[in-house]
Amino acid sequence: MEKIVQEIEQFINERDWKQFHTPDCLAKSISIEAGELLECFQWDSNNYNREHVLEELADVMIYAMQMAIALNVNPEEIMRSKMLKNAKKYPVDKAKGNSSKYTEL
Repeated sequence: MEKIVQEIEQFINERDWKQFHTPDCLAKSISIEAGELLECFQWDSNNYNREHVLEELADVMIYAMQMAIALNVNPEEIMRSKMLKNAKKYPVDKAKGNSSKYTEL
């Protein structure tokens, strides 16, 4: 994970784009790219262009990494922390095979 974060940061720095990467702009960009990912499945969720889906997924992930850089946080640490919280909200014995929200388990 550290290597890709460094590559993204280098890409940003080489282009002097850090000035544009404020948390609010990055949050907007994540949402826009997520919409483009969703658009891949708009009319037919079974027949989609896999390459296009992967490109849009990569865009979402790259913007998420850029957000972590802008906030000066370690993406691995915040994901692990959230996974621990999710494990408490969704214990296996209650959530397995169940798509209900944690408040409804």
